[in-house]
Amino acid sequence: MAEVNSTAQFHRSAPIDLMKEFTICESFARIDSPYAVALERPRSYGAMVGDFLLREGLLKKGAAVCEIGGGYGSLMQGLLSEYGHLIDRVYMLDLSKSLLKRQRKRLAPWSSKTTSIQADAHEMIGAISGIDLLIVNEVIGDLDTMTGIDPADIPEEAAEVIRAYDLDIPSCESFCLNVGAIRIVEAICRRNIPAFLTEHSSDPIIPEDMRYLERGLKLDSYPREIRLFKHSEFTIRFSHLMRAAAACGKTARTGSLLDLLPIRRTGDMRMIFTSRACSTERQEIIFELLDHIREYRWLTIT
Repeated sequence: MAEVNSTAQFHRSAPIDLMKEFTICESFARIDSPYAVALERPRSYGAMVGDFLLREGLLKKGAAVCEIGGGYGSLMQGLLSEYGHLIDRVYMLDLSKSLLKRQRKRLAPWSSKTTSIQADAHEMIGAISGIDLLIVNEVIGDLDTMTGIDPADIPEEAAEVIRAYDLDIPSCESFCLNVGAIRIVEAICRRNIPAFLTEHSSDPIIPEDMRYLERGLKLDSYPREIRLFKHSEFTIRFSHLMRAAAACGKTARTGSLLDLLPIRRTGDMRMIFTSRACSTERQEIIFELLDHIREYRWLTIT
């Protein structure tokens, strides 16, 4: 029987500890992070995202930026440290009161240009105006996902989304559908706000020069559950988001998150991953990072 996995109550009321989750953002929160050994040169995640946004023409002088679900504020801290001269206003929107408090503390040097908003993204996004860029980093996997859908008996809420965007679905096996993520893409398109999104994917893209990362990885599957502390998230089928954005008349581009980060393309990186060689702390760190980041994709909507 189909059910909806929701993390809304968890994020509203539970004490959030992102250290119990592996996030790319927190892995590179500081330039002296242990995970920086995998980079060609140390950079914070926010700075690396800023480099990408600048290259893509999504970050411009005088920008008003809104981040949805900003975690501990480390992405925005890195972005402002490197590109604060381009950003006039920052809005941090989050369900969690405790995380907003953490964000305010971290972004204290830029308090004059930062506003915190406690709200549900689904409820708030329709009212957002005057924003030049939305950042939704490692968040859409938390949004409502319909699970256990029988292809022969699809609930109307899922059927409506599938029909609207002609989404591919399995013909016989039960599957999950990222209804919340698709609805957020719809809302972003309606508001006509350029956006940058990232998340674990169920249909990952592996760069040509890192094909060894395909080992044991499903490249064309449907959302799967990731069990975390007191809640579950789901991987995202990015091809569904691309279809939704295109149907809304928007240009959507996507790729591997490895495109954004200057991960070293060296023989020892390949050896560590393919041989599962983890006899040193450095090797363990590199293997853990590669095993996680290979699933991540980015998506821009303009």
